Amino acid sequence: MPHALSSFAIDQKWPAQHPDRIQLYSLPTPNGVKVSIMLEETGLPYEAHLVSFETNDQMSPEFLSLNPNNKIPAIIDPNGPGGQPLPLFESGAILLYLAEKTGQFLPADAAARYQVIQWVMFQMGGVGPMFGQLGFFHRFAGKEYEDKRPRDRYVNESKRLLGVMDKRLAQSQWLGGDAYSIADIATFPWIRNLIGFYEAADLVGFQDFPHVARALEAFVARPAVVRGLNIPARD
Repeated sequence: MPHALSSFAIDQKWPAQHPDRIQLYSLPTPNGVKVSIMLEETGLPYEAHLVSFETNDQMSPEFLSLNPNNKIPAIIDPNGPGGQPLPLFESGAILLYLAEKTGQFLPADAAARYQVIQWVMFQMGGVGPMFGQLGFFHRFAGKEYEDKRPRDRYVNESKRLLGVMDKRLAQSQWLGGDAYSIADIATFPWIRNLIGFYEAADLVGFQDFPHVARALEAFVARPAVVRGLNIPARD
């Protein structure tokens, strides 16, 4: 029987088994798990679909119909504003939307709210791109380049960003303030990836950022984070 999501082309490739739930199209990467962690933290019902890079799912016409930028994650909320389905891409935008939808992890007070939002933007514009480039030049194909100046550029910028966060976390429990927020959900998956999957802890001198390490430890101990880091499960 047709449902509200049947008109979306992406539903043809990843049919919704529970069309009344938020549909998540993702992969457990630092950007992808931001949204699965947020969904686990908020308790919103959702259905996860694996977008496999190995088979170039992200370049399929069905996925591009939802995100023309061919990046994960993306969602469709069948019960969006006005009760209409809302398709959405860009992890930062999705975090803001889910925070507003649930009234969780984003302060209602305007001043505190923008304190959190500025750190989300800090992650989107700085932490993600810089850490990602460091990973390319340190762990992946870029490590074969004889010229180490590109790698060192991103190493130095990653150190600078870690320093900014360490100073902030010396003053507050979390990035947005004393309350856990979408700023932390956006950022700490990238820090975890930097010192874990990218194996760059020694390269960036992670031991020099004890406050970042303290907050990262608290982040990965959260039950919703433990669950979200593996959603959707890889085949």
